[in-house]
Amino acid sequence: MPDRADKLLLLDTASLYFRAFYGVPDKVTAPDGSPINAARGLLDIIAKLVALYEPTHVVACWDDDWRPQWRVDLIPSYKAHRVVEVVPAGPDVEEVPDPLEAQIPLIRETLTALRIPIIGVAEHEADDVIGTLATHATMPVDIVTGDRDLFQLVDDERDVRVVYTAKGMSNLEIVTDAVVVAKYGVLPAQYADFATMRGDASDGLPGVAGVGEKTAATLLKEHGDLAGIRAAAEAGEGMSAGVRAKVLAASAYLDVAPTVVEVAKDLDITAPAEPLLPLGPDEVDAALALAETWNLGGSMARAVAAVGTTAD
Repeated sequence: MPDRADKLLLLDTASLYFRAFYGVPDKVTAPDGSPINAARGLLDIIAKLVALYEPTHVVACWDDDWRPQWRVDLIPSYKAHRVVEVVPAGPDVEEVPDPLEAQIPLIRETLTALRIPIIGVAEHEADDVIGTLATHATMPVDIVTGDRDLFQLVDDERDVRVVYTAKGMSNLEIVTDAVVVAKYGVLPAQYADFATMRGDASDGLPGVAGVGEKTAATLLKEHGDLAGIRAAAEAGEGMSAGVRAKVLAASAYLDVAPTVVEVAKDLDITAPAEPLLPLGPDEVDAALALAETWNLGGSMARAVAAVGTTAD
């Protein structure tokens, strides 16, 4: 790998392997017929990202708990529509297509073969891992995700960007402060409050009834943050009577929603100190043998090439 300026690439891993699963035909299988489309697709995504953004450090951030109980306790509807099985003693089971679920162990094995660390934290989502690592990083950070909730972490001053995948891997969008302002009329630091008021049906967050994106942005522009909006509503100042009534009616929701929407930033984790190093000959052989076993073919080869190799 050529010399590169330090940069940390944080992968919202589940977001990416879901995209890979639906983006690569399911006719792509291992020799025994097992599905491998998500694994192959994720390898190609990683190869492209490493070649394009030239990170020195890469972390695969993991959902150890995709629906933490402490968030559910605050808002019971949180991601409830995606639960297929409630597990009293552990994380609820998320609705994941069986052919994708079967590939998760292989995905982890391919990441390990590339020497990309997988970091998850009990009772927390990948978003929380990303929030912590991005907040405490001592180098520029690119966060790769299709989840706009992570826009709250964008920070030009600290050189934290989001590489947004919602439009596909061939049309990646770099999200900076200016992009967030242009899209939503709020600063990234205001985005969590904005999302709290707007709500998000995909996450089961009801939002403030009758308050959409435009009203939420206007309120934040006038009052700074959610605390300022609520104080103004209590005082009966700075907003119409109708909007004031909507904010006050949502008081119980607004008491708890910010804790659910804001990503954790102080978990007890650190990014690995070791950079993404070129693979040695034995590691290359092992990675290519894994590819041969599972018919990962050119996808693994491209990922290995992007990471780099060393000579004998």
